[in-house]
Amino acid sequence: MARTISTRSSKSPIPVIIGAGITEQWYFSHLRDLLNLRVKIRPRYFGTEDIKQLDKKISQVVNEGSIAICVFDADTSEFDETEKSKITALKKKYAGKKNVILCDSLPSLEYWFLLHYEDTNKHFANSHTAEIELRSFIPLYEKTESFLQNHKWVDDMTTDGKLEAAVNRAKKYETANGSYSNVYQAIELLAPKK
Repeated sequence: MARTISTRSSKSPIPVIIGAGITEQWYFSHLRDLLNLRVKIRPRYFGTEDIKQLDKKISQVVNEGSIAICVFDADTSEFDETEKSKITALKKKYAGKKNVILCDSLPSLEYWFLLHYEDTNKHFANSHTAEIELRSFIPLYEKTESFLQNHKWVDDMTTDGKLEAAVNRAKKYETANGSYSNVYQAIELLAPKK
């Protein structure tokens, strides 16, 4: 008599966003809802800029069999050699790993947002200067719960080809001097072109 073999669904793992703060959490939560993305966003995976803590969270997600998408700012590496070496070590550790995507931005995630509106890779001294420039396109932008929780600012960045423009601009400046963002890699994984 033949045994019945139970088959498990061979669905690919659901990627998990790991981020440094509430800006990343709200941005990807809104993107997930607006674009119907298949991604997990849990508060426990957010809230630290510390590379060591981000690495622990990456390892946890990978050990659970998921894909880790880690979104963080690289601005401190510009003036702190210790942070620069930690980021370099993190990138080296996960280089070539298909289940880890490191999405750092210099100076910050706000530069990624700016790429939706402007074709630039000028060097911003810090995240504050990128935020100031971003406000010429999103006048009320601020890193507060009350602003970030409203999906309109993300909705605006996904209309009229702005998201695709940001991806293309980020790719163009990936290896150039000046500001950069690797967030486009997460976008390409989560919302591939049809």
